[in-house]
Amino acid sequence: MIFISPKAKQSFFFLIKILIVGGAFYFIYNQLANNDKLDWQKFLILFHKNYSFGGIAFILLLSVLNRFFEILKWQNLVSYLHPILLPEATKQVLGALTAGLFTPNGVGEYAGKALFFKKAKAKTVIFLNLICNGIQMILSVVFGLFGLLYFNVNYNIITPKTVLILFGICSLLFGILFFSKKVNIKGYSIQKLIHKINEIPKSIHRKNIFLAVCRYLTFSHQYYFLFLAFDVDLPYFTLMATIASVYFLASSLPTFQFLDFAVKGSVAVYFFGILGVNEWIVVFISTLMWFLNVVLPVIIGSYYVMNFKVLTPTLSKEEGDAT
Repeated sequence: MIFISPKAKQSFFFLIKILIVGGAFYFIYNQLANNDKLDWQKFLILFHKNYSFGGIAFILLLSVLNRFFEILKWQNLVSYLHPILLPEATKQVLGALTAGLFTPNGVGEYAGKALFFKKAKAKTVIFLNLICNGIQMILSVVFGLFGLLYFNVNYNIITPKTVLILFGICSLLFGILFFSKKVNIKGYSIQKLIHKINEIPKSIHRKNIFLAVCRYLTFSHQYYFLFLAFDVDLPYFTLMATIASVYFLASSLPTFQFLDFAVKGSVAVYFFGILGVNEWIVVFISTLMWFLNVVLPVIIGSYYVMNFKVLTPTLSKEEGDAT
């Protein structure tokens, strides 16, 4: 058996933290500096024409609220294990966000949050994070489908026959899931998953749904107000339906957090192109949304990653307590 001294472990863990933070900042810089679709000259002209301190403060406030609602969601869900304070929930959410920056669809975020808890609670923490992200995905699907239908009624990009086929496929999938809920795959089944979800108090679920709706409305309206700031004059429901469609379709595609704006941007360019919005405006707004809602939280999360300490039995008296 190979013995590794505590000092060597510390050095190795410090190197991992440096790689995570250094990699995060490298990818952020690379995406902003080497994106040839970003016309900074046009942006600066429009910025000087329309900017106001109140407008900037309002957009930044929406970014803070977006992440704040996510932190409250996590604090609420973790209360199923034990109560944690808001600063602790902030540390866990932002630290995990930074750790999950390089993983497909933020999968690393699950492991990142689990590290703040004892090993015995890891599966429960991952399950709670699944519920935390799952409700957000469900809302994206629900709002997105309504958005797509509204958009399609006005711009007819999909024929009624195609809509019926898609509806039939969705109904078939739901039917298969319903009738196969007792089927076990390696000890797991949909029925068992539903049972575990029902073990969590309904009050926690209700609060989780409420906070998820608040978060969805916050970042979708931030997108909306940025289009207004860039002189895009379109009806409210048309803009919101398009935004909902973009988030739904972009969220369905496997991607990495650091490429999030590129994926959403490419989907947004197609939809907003139909509305006659200039491509450079769409790309810039998608990039700004990524910067405000991913880059800024990752910068703060980097501080928590660098100050993270491995949980040991001596750090907590109660099993499962966070550091």
